[in-house]
Amino acid sequence: MSYTLIIVIITAITSYLAFSNDQLYSKFILWPKKMDTPAEYYRLLSSGFIHADWMHLIFNMLALYLFGGYVESYFESLDKHFLFIVLYLGGVIAASLPSFIKHKHDSYYRSLGASGGVAAVLFSFVYFAPWEIIYIWFIPVPAIIAAVGYLIYSAYMSRKGVGAINHDAHFWGAVYGFLFTLLFDPTHGRIFFEQVTHPSFNF
Repeated sequence: MSYTLIIVIITAITSYLAFSNDQLYSKFILWPKKMDTPAEYYRLLSSGFIHADWMHLIFNMLALYLFGGYVESYFESLDKHFLFIVLYLGGVIAASLPSFIKHKHDSYYRSLGASGGVAAVLFSFVYFAPWEIIYIWFIPVPAIIAAVGYLIYSAYMSRKGVGAINHDAHFWGAVYGFLFTLLFDPTHGRIFFEQVTHPSFNF
């Protein structure tokens, strides 16, 4: 069984349980004000395994399932298959840290969801296949163009500070995913930059 599928199953189960279990929900959620001791820091990771509702869960897990397999296969081709799980879990934590620091004195702030880990996987995919066509609302867009737009949008919405979506998590999860892949790719970015400078489209 792939790491991707294992993560999807575990996240789906914990999210489902938390939908009807307030104690579990409260225990897992990222709650910066409550994280005043190292014993509470586990929330940086556990918050990635619960979701606000079914739509939130399905959207994140579908994206993870669609792109996770590709990224796993790329790491496997480098004989570093195990790095996929490090990429994903590290993405959840890296995406949670800025929110923890930014809101540690805010009693009302809460955050949850796998978006940071999913963004890390998506941007690892972009690293390996920058010109691969992905579909956004049925519109074909090269992955690297979509990635740049994603970062700009996330940064802009984070700056505005409106709505319930944690755009900081999206942004930093994405940055982490790209830099993580760059660090562990033995070509240290050479193949990525060669691909970027030689566009190839497959609509």
